[in-house]
Amino acid sequence: MSSIKALLVIISMTLLFACSTGRYQQAHDSIPTRLPNQSELKDAIPRAEPYSRGGNKDYRVRGIDYKVLNNALGFEQTGIASWYGNKFHGHLTSNGEIYDMYAMSAAHKNLPLPTYVKVTNLSNNKSVIVRVNDRGPFHQGRVIDLSYSAAYKLNMLQTGTAEVKISAINTFANKTTPNTAAINNSTNATSVTANPHAGDKNYIQVFATSKLELAKKKAKLLTQRYKHAVNYPKENGIYRIQIGPILNTETLNQLLETLKQSDYPNAYLRSL
Repeated sequence: MSSIKALLVIISMTLLFACSTGRYQQAHDSIPTRLPNQSELKDAIPRAEPYSRGGNKDYRVRGIDYKVLNNALGFEQTGIASWYGNKFHGHLTSNGEIYDMYAMSAAHKNLPLPTYVKVTNLSNNKSVIVRVNDRGPFHQGRVIDLSYSAAYKLNMLQTGTAEVKISAINTFANKTTPNTAAINNSTNATSVTANPHAGDKNYIQVFATSKLELAKKKAKLLTQRYKHAVNYPKENGIYRIQIGPILNTETLNQLLETLKQSDYPNAYLRSL
């Protein structure tokens, strides 16, 4: 009887621990141990992208309903920005990508995923361009959660929050047609991919993971299937499986579309 009671106590403690930590290793967010380097402070490069299959349906959090916009045409918003760091680094974003606190990304409650936005700190007029690929912040009075690098560039780390202006970007390099695909039909949306900037080394980021063996497996599979160079550099504890460089624009866009229609709907172009 005593052994059964002991077992029940152990189970209860395990469940309590699991509920208190959730899917994150840290109970509270924390500041990274290093500052962003120069390459991590470059603005995100706006590109026309189809909306992701994940994260683009209306949803509910903590009893509150949120509506996802059909598109970001003409979107502007002023409000309080915050940022998120170590606790969420390496975990999935709402659209199925991996959050990298050193990348130029952000979370927003209503914008389609992904959307490129310019964020301006109204106290110092510093600005940054980020790619919105996550949901949040679910804190009263805040309108956007920025990555650590984006917050650093806006000089808002000391205060933790800042009043900002958010302006959606809907024109892209060599393209003037914004992505207007309906959100609830995003799985059938046609890819509209901007041409790469001249002189860039252009890659397709296919997948990201914190597990080395999975990165190796995916890289080998992609090499065999698509006959292009595949690498998986490690940055900030995350392996990014990337195909390229591919300098021919038509080849690059065709391969991106093929990947999106197969097993990698969240693949996107990345210039290194």
